[in-house]
Amino acid sequence: MSNIVLGDKEYFKGIGEIPYEGPESTNPLAYRWYDPKRVVRGKTMKEQLRFAVAYWHSFVGNGSDPFGGPTHIFPWDVQTDPVARAKDKMDAAFECITKLGFPFYCFHDVDVVDYGNDIAENDRRLQALVDYAKAKQTAAGVKLLWGTANLFSHRRYMNGAATNPDFHVLTHAAAQVKAALDATIALGGENYVFWGGREGYMTLLNTHMKREQEHLARFLHAAKDYARGQGFKGTFFIEPKPCEPTKHQYDYDAATVIGFLRQYDLLGDFKLNLEVNHATLAGHTFQHELQVAADAGLLGSMDANRGDYQNGWDTDQFPNNLNELAEAMLIILEAGGFKGGGINFDAKIRRNSTDPADLFYAHIGGADTFARALLIADRILEDGEYKKVRADRYRSFDTGEGKAFEEGKLDLQALRAYALKKGEPVVISGRQEYMENLLNRFI
Repeated sequence: MSNIVLGDKEYFKGIGEIPYEGPESTNPLAYRWYDPKRVVRGKTMKEQLRFAVAYWHSFVGNGSDPFGGPTHIFPWDVQTDPVARAKDKMDAAFECITKLGFPFYCFHDVDVVDYGNDIAENDRRLQALVDYAKAKQTAAGVKLLWGTANLFSHRRYMNGAATNPDFHVLTHAAAQVKAALDATIALGGENYVFWGGREGYMTLLNTHMKREQEHLARFLHAAKDYARGQGFKGTFFIEPKPCEPTKHQYDYDAATVIGFLRQYDLLGDFKLNLEVNHATLAGHTFQHELQVAADAGLLGSMDANRGDYQNGWDTDQFPNNLNELAEAMLIILEAGGFKGGGINFDAKIRRNSTDPADLFYAHIGGADTFARALLIADRILEDGEYKKVRADRYRSFDTGEGKAFEEGKLDLQALRAYALKKGEPVVISGRQEYMENLLNRFI
């Protein structure tokens, strides 16, 4: 179809542009719930959800794990020249993205093209692919949701990047971030992400934690100042994660990151990119992390995936839990949507999912689950019972002394006097089961 952008060869043969066919469809290569043109709360689904394909998992991740080598053998990964090979990979990426009909993609610098140890050569390679991507984006009508630099895979970053105890390593991280920012700006990227994969520690015995966090803050300020100086108007995101690969990462969870941004005067330029699996690794629900960010006005973007309930690590599976995502969409809608970002499928097909179509099944399923969750959340909010029950639970703060307390007009003695006057409070149910049933009524 006209929306599909191909290179010299078609990598996903037999798969066309994925259509919307409605809930009754049994076609595995069609959307049942994601109708990009359907209007929900004043915006189309495409505008509300802002889906993005993650370059790294979809076109680089090869299925290898600590116990075995690659199982995904990519036909775009055969040329020996790194730039030529990277262009083939980009051809495959834009073919997939346009067949899915998604409006965005996201990348790390080293996903786009292989890096070596020569800074100037790495910059040359990346620039060659930026020029190639510009033409692809124009032809496809696809945009870059955000770019980022991989500051965790190379051996030089084994002790961190911006928090590394060796200043020389920090300068290499700065050079890499500069190039990634330049690429993001050149491609019209709407945001830029920092994920501190190794910005943390394995043991405090050899770590000066305060100094490392101060270095991280100075590094972020330097990157922000450079990008603004180059005309970048987008938002910077930090992506929280508590551990893995380090034992304890400085961007542990949403609340920790917000405290860091506030302490180091970064709130004006930074928001949060929250990942589902990272939230659960931190011992939270994803809904909790969304609410923390939304309450602070810092809900920037989302990396969509899920973990495995039996595993204690980041499995990055495609999302399919409708109940959890319906709760998440309630928070996102009540917060007014994302602040600059969207829903990036930071998820990978399983090691034993080796057919080219598996990549499409995964994204179709994820998109449909989010679209259905959006519709459920919209109906719940329109019904009004959900909001009424929550509002009624706090009604004692809406008038009288409760309102005066919220307005800062009552001191501790006045609060005590009220307790003496009113005596023992009436026990009021939280009605948790009622609210859970209310959610399920719309599912």
